[in-house]
Amino acid sequence: MHRSIRVLRSCASPSQSYLEISKFVRSNSKGGSSPQYPQPKKYYFHTSIATRQQQLSINHGNAILDSYKRSLQFPAPTHEIKDLAEVTHHHNEEVILHGFLGSRSDLSKNFFFIPLISKALDYTVQIVSSAKSSDGIPKPAHVKLKALEAHSPVAVRGLLKSRKPSARQNQGLRGKIDHVEIDLSDVHCLNEFPKDIIFKEDTHFPPNLRHLQIRSDKSLRDALAFRAQAADICRDELGNRNGFLEIETPILFKSTPEGAREFLVPTRRKGLAYALPQSPQQYKQILMACGIPKYYQLAKCFRDEDLRADRQPEFTQLDLEMSFGSGAEVMATVEALIKRLWAACLQMDNLSTSFPQVTYQDAMSKYGSDKPDIRIGMEIADVGYLLPVDLVSKISPLTDPVVEILKLHISDDAEETRRFVRTFMDSPESTLFNENVEGGPGIFIVDSRKPLQGLQPFGFEAAERIEELIELEDGDLVVLQARKRAPHTGGSTPLGNLRLALSNAAVKGGYMPKPEGFAFLWITDFPLFSPTIESEPGQGGTAGLSSTHHPFTSPNPEDVDLLSIDPTKVRGDHYDLVVNGVELGGGSRRIHDARVQEFIMKDILLMSEERMKEFSHLFEVLRAGCPPHAGIALGFDRLIAVMLGKESVRDVIAFPKSGKGEDPLVNSPGPLTDALMKTYHLSIA
Repeated sequence: MHRSIRVLRSCASPSQSYLEISKFVRSNSKGGSSPQYPQPKKYYFHTSIATRQQQLSINHGNAILDSYKRSLQFPAPTHEIKDLAEVTHHHNEEVILHGFLGSRSDLSKNFFFIPLISKALDYTVQIVSSAKSSDGIPKPAHVKLKALEAHSPVAVRGLLKSRKPSARQNQGLRGKIDHVEIDLSDVHCLNEFPKDIIFKEDTHFPPNLRHLQIRSDKSLRDALAFRAQAADICRDELGNRNGFLEIETPILFKSTPEGAREFLVPTRRKGLAYALPQSPQQYKQILMACGIPKYYQLAKCFRDEDLRADRQPEFTQLDLEMSFGSGAEVMATVEALIKRLWAACLQMDNLSTSFPQVTYQDAMSKYGSDKPDIRIGMEIADVGYLLPVDLVSKISPLTDPVVEILKLHISDDAEETRRFVRTFMDSPESTLFNENVEGGPGIFIVDSRKPLQGLQPFGFEAAERIEELIELEDGDLVVLQARKRAPHTGGSTPLGNLRLALSNAAVKGGYMPKPEGFAFLWITDFPLFSPTIESEPGQGGTAGLSSTHHPFTSPNPEDVDLLSIDPTKVRGDHYDLVVNGVELGGGSRRIHDARVQEFIMKDILLMSEERMKEFSHLFEVLRAGCPPHAGIALGFDRLIAVMLGKESVRDVIAFPKSGKGEDPLVNSPGPLTDALMKTYHLSIA
């Protein structure tokens, strides 16, 4: 007996479970004779606290499981709430509806109204509940419903009752069904909303509560629905109407120097890692060699680069490729798709018949950008040849620079224009322009009350010529900016950036209306190669050059001979689609000849043999009679943001990353544990 007592004491200690006590009792029950248990009073203080805590825990767990079981046994709906908007339903018809509870309105202790919100949060219908039936019989459902928190998901059973529609027009975010209401019969709570969460329609939740933000923000839900609609149209236009085949390409790829930083995925095989694809570029070229004439997909892409409003570390692009195709065919296909999207989703069927094409050099010269917003005008002109030398020397330390000019009409009153200039120059936006090492902007205001209309430093002849060239008026703001005399490189010039900054400031200040509409254009003939930028990975060659877009872009047919003479003068057979100052996507004709691809990588970019081997698979594919091909990739997140007029792609993505590349909702990226590092052969330097 003493042994039994010791064992029981041991089993009843806090470190042992209730199940172990149960096993002990059952094991001592075997063998015929009843076990000799210690007297409860004698050992109560040794065992009761732990046992009671365990029992309470088990009871609590059983209650949770019972509640969960009931939540799975709810009745199927007879109708969707939005279906009740139709007037064909009968009085006293029994219905079962699923949805979320709204906020209750108590008319008395025994009578209240409560809206039932549809599953998609787009319609409501009123539930009427009273404590007793018309026969005076208590209604348990009334008590059940009154105890539930707003926003809880429920299944409601009740009778349809006709009611007089409200004379007031519904101004809410949801469709209000007010010609019928639901007389409550029963309610099943499926998962009660907690009391500690404050939830209102206008609450702005932080990123770590993104699920609540989507639920409370109709514009976010509408954007996601719009995105889904646009994706369906893309699939129908490309797949059903144009014979493109949707093919998924692998996510686990390998590291190759295409031009952007990659995310690596370590494996348990020591020294080996996958890389997430920057784009499906190589796989879609491989598909062209596979005999797939037209390919497309909505592809996930990954780039480890500095983030801004229109970029995410993971993003979606509409990717397509055509064998035996040219850039002209790709552009025609994309124009048809864009026009259909705008017509179907935005009810705009007035886009220009054919999008204009502007070369890269012309875009940079006229707008100072390779993705210009042509709606704002303010074209740039070269006037250095007109200006006196002393004026040029005052605005720039450069020798023989290019000097460019633009004008912006702020007001007919020159004094008002001066106030605008002072405000802008005192703002943080002006700092970058004033600190330009090539010289700050020279700013002049056209004022007919002053000699040469305020352009005295230009001299009589230059002032007269410039007035004719850009058609000056009183109150115009005139800006001069110098830059090095060299072919354009990069995505913008200082004057191009100033052009946008001044335009935005003028709109913000109410001096000019916000540009409206959509102005599409193609930017073509980019340089095939650009000077290497140390902060960017490029292709890792030693020539001081990198591919402007990626190393698979074909040279313009007219410039092929220049590859062996002066590669810096070669134009790529590349095209970017731009709208309203936003690059929607870019494409090109690809190099389909393995020998030319090797020549560009080895002899022009001067990539090492080790780097060349990383593309050996592509060389082999191209060598196997790959046909000429061309394609494009449209940034799908950016496309949707532009269509909806959103400033950031984060507003059209369900679970976007922050500016630091983090997802606060799930706390990613997560820390590496010692066990994970050991498994994947990693160490922190």
